[in-house]
This record gives sequence, C-alpha cells and structure tokens, in this order.
Amino acid sequence: MAVCAAEDPARRLARRLRSLRTDEWPDRRLTQGDLAAALGASVPLISSWESQAHPKSPPHARLDAYARFFATERSVAQEPLRVLSKSQLTSEERARHDELFRELISLREGALGHEPGPGVADDPFAGTHWRFPPDQDITIVCAALPPDYLASMPYSDPDAPDYVDLYRFADVDALLELHGHIRAANPMSHVRVRTPAEVLADDYTTHLVLLGGVDWNSITAELLHRLDVPVTQLAREDDDEPGGFVVEQDGKKITFSPTLRREGDREFLIEDVAHFYRAPSPLNDKRTVTICNGMYARGTLGAVRALTDARFRVRNEKYLRRRFPDEGAFSLLSRVKVFLGAAVTPDWSTSSEDLLHEWPV
Repeated sequence: MAVCAAEDPARRLARRLRSLRTDEWPDRRLTQGDLAAALGASVPLISSWESQAHPKSPPHARLDAYARFFATERSVAQEPLRVLSKSQLTSEERARHDELFRELISLREGALGHEPGPGVADDPFAGTHWRFPPDQDITIVCAALPPDYLASMPYSDPDAPDYVDLYRFADVDALLELHGHIRAANPMSHVRVRTPAEVLADDYTTHLVLLGGVDWNSITAELLHRLDVPVTQLAREDDDEPGGFVVEQDGKKITFSPTLRREGDREFLIEDVAHFYRAPSPLNDKRTVTICNGMYARGTLGAVRALTDARFRVRNEKYLRRRFPDEGAFSLLSRVKVFLGAAVTPDWSTSSEDLLHEWPV
C-alpha cells in the first residue's frame, strides 16, 4: 500500500484556518467576506491564508484575532460580526482562546520551519500590561540628567575614552529594569529608548512609556496636561524640596509627599510616592501611554517593579484586572518603602498598606 507523504506544514495551517471558518459553527457558515469584515482584513488576504496552492502564514496578531473570534459564538450573535477584546471574554471563552491560539501559533511555527515555541499557558507575559500586540513599536522616554549634573560625573563626556552613554539618563535603574522586561515580553516589536529631546514625531504615535516626572521629563509634563487624570505632580524647586502628588478627593485637595529622615546634615529617603498611569494614547487611540513616575528615582523604580518584579507582578496584575476590568484609563498612587537604601516593590493587592489613591474610583 502506498504511503502518503506528510502534509506540508503551511498547507496544514491553511486547512485549519479554513476549517474554523467553515466547520466551527455548522449553523452559521461563514464566507471569506464575513470573516474579512470581522477581522478588518481583505477577502484576498483571507483567501491567501486559506490557499492550498500558495498558502501565506498570518502574523501573530492576526492569529490572536482568529482565536478571540472563534473562542465564542458571541462573535456572530449580531451584525456586524465582531472580534471581542480579551477582557470581554468569560473565563471559559478565555481558556478556549488560549487553547486555539496555542494551536495556531504551533502550526505557524511549523509552517515557517521553526520549532514550536512555548504555549500561551507557559508564557509568563501573556495577558500582562507590558505585553503589547506583536509588531507594534514601543518607545521608552526616560528623563535626562541636566547638564550641570553631568558635568560633575566621570565618563559622561562623549569625548572621554571611557564615555558611558547611559549616564545621561536620570532614571537609569528603572530604565534598565523596564527595557529588559519589555524586550522579553515583546520579542516581535521594535523597542526604542529616547530622552525627551531625542523623541521624533513618529515616536509619539507608538506605545509610549514615560519614565520620570515633570521636573526633567517634558513629555510627561505635557501629556499630563492633556490626559484625563485627577493627579497633579508638584515640581521640586530644588534638591531640598520633596514635592509630592496632589489629588482631589471628596472636594478637597490632598497632597502625598515622600518621607525623609534627617540625621545631622544629611537626609535619608524613607518612603517615596510612585505614580502608575495607563490609558489609550491621546495621540493615537490604537496605542497606549504609560507613565511610571516618582518624586525621586526610587519611586520611579518602584512604579516599574510593581509589574516586573517576579515576586509581586502576578498579584499586582490580578489586582489590576479585578479593579480595572475595562481597557480604559486608570491611575494608582502608591507608597514605595526604602529600606537601607533599596526600593521595596509596592504590593497593590494589599491596598490598605501601599495604595494611596486610585482612579477611577
């Protein structure tokens, strides 16, 4: 008896995509036009993904849309057909999405000649706030140290043999922590790092991540004027001023300031205040803006580590999903304890201890 040759991996993916459209819901046979309209694609593109003669493999973002669409019959319950967001899926539908997305990604990896990667269930970044859709650029804007600070630092002169480029950034601890995490969570995306003065016009319409506050990050200051958030940062007039964040609560303005302890002629930071803000970008509503900010550098680091620290990020992510289930804007002010000079990651899940203010209420 003749032995059939193994099916080409690209055709196997194409056949699976076609079977989803034609067989997933026998009572509702979808045309390529129906699916194209729901996914925001063209009919020729859908056809190329289902083609047995010359199949094309959809990118990750398209396969995620397929998985969300076919995870629930609510996608076709009314006209126009729609793809629900992940947050709109029930727990059962989300499990179906993860199973289907894992299958499609595995088929795609086979079609491209790669070894199958880890499944969604094994992906530590799946569904987290630092995971963005594949192939969408991300720009981290980190405040720059003023020239008079740089002048007193070794290796900050570009003409010096031992010049270190990172010395020009004000929040280098937070930048190093966050850049590595975002790169790991978004391997298909281009991640840029800029100072405010280096930002280009096209960077404004990417996913913007802003490190540092109104003192040295002019883009944070400008966006806070444009964003709908009831939090104002008081600029520090000099190094001896702790500043703070002002919120309106029950018709009153409340200021949350860092805590310092004086010993002789020195001051030690005991507790900083950190601000974490996420919203659709006012410059491109298909992208986001995120602000991680503190009155001091260790507050900014605490705002970052709330969602990067392996010991705390899972519980903090769960708290955010429970507290802010929609994909709209939200803001948190939290304490960042400083113990023997080190910033301690805030635990948002114990809100009475670390959280100072949340919005929307």
